[in-house]
Amino acid sequence: MTYIAGSPEDFLAVRHLTLRGSQTEIGQALGAEMKARTSWSPPPIDPLVARARRIWFDRNWPQYAARTAGFAEAYGLPADAAVAFDNATALPPGSGCSALWTGSTLGRNYDFFTLSDTQLGAVLAGVEPVADGTAPMASRPYVLSTIPDDGIASTSLTMSTVDGAMEGVNEAGLVFALLMADIEAATMLDHDPGPQAGLSVPQVGRYLLDTCETVEEAKEALMLAKQYTHGAPCHYIVADASGKGFVYERGAHDIEYFVEVADGPLCVTNHLLHRHPDLDALPEDTPDTMLTYQRLRTITKEADAGPREALDAVSVAIEPGAPWRTLWRSVFDPAARTMSTRFYLGDGDNGTARHSPELTFGVSR
Repeated sequence: MTYIAGSPEDFLAVRHLTLRGSQTEIGQALGAEMKARTSWSPPPIDPLVARARRIWFDRNWPQYAARTAGFAEAYGLPADAAVAFDNATALPPGSGCSALWTGSTLGRNYDFFTLSDTQLGAVLAGVEPVADGTAPMASRPYVLSTIPDDGIASTSLTMSTVDGAMEGVNEAGLVFALLMADIEAATMLDHDPGPQAGLSVPQVGRYLLDTCETVEEAKEALMLAKQYTHGAPCHYIVADASGKGFVYERGAHDIEYFVEVADGPLCVTNHLLHRHPDLDALPEDTPDTMLTYQRLRTITKEADAGPREALDAVSVAIEPGAPWRTLWRSVFDPAARTMSTRFYLGDGDNGTARHSPELTFGVSR
């Protein structure tokens, strides 16, 4: 196996898959990759939920429905099996990310835990985590370049699973990134419904890349899509090659908000912008807010220097005792249809982090 950044000896080992063909063939290749590289298998779900999911995808996201059929074939299962072929793991409470749209480029830091799933569970339960011999949750990301015969080509970056995406760009110049929306609300989630009909948190962005070419199309698609929170609630920053951009949020009673700015940068971290529209009136951070307000002030102030510089100013490097890092920094150029990403490889000497070179991925046929 060839890694494009890092190795099994580093914290991150990043794979890049380029897949061509029909949506079904792409899904079959993704299923073959998961079957070969992981011990994951499709979990059973309620037959009624499985049937509703198939109908929803067929009507609203046929690209995903076709990929799912190919994924099922790779596992020797019928497309109508009462299982969930997606196994997207939404962001658990406590992670933080930052992003800004300058009108021509979108930049984002992806901040996440450096722990395994069981270690994270211990931390959230207030127990000291111990080494358990399993890989950290975010240590094996994928860059996925999909070039379908019958749809929009895209390049996306996913933390671990292959059905959704954390960020990406498509051949029309649409770009997006997801970020946790409300840290305090995430800590209050006491029930995970599991897969439902509609879009899970990490599927939303992949849905936009597959079906939309402009921010106006993306707004309409988001308002029409049935969504559910499978994990922590997130919001999404979306932009296109025309220079338009917005942050999409869902508030109380599932009211939808499109946050935009008339001029200047559009910046977002981990609190709901529609609740805090005035930068000068942001609350002060607490030990539970992961510096979301401070990071927003900083990247707004530093935005004129460029997305890389602004994001580096709020990057999570080495903090003694802190089990999280900025795992990658991406900068998207919608006009060029490119994603340029620098990956965290581990802690270095003298309180610094080791990084890969910045790698640029395009979208081409």
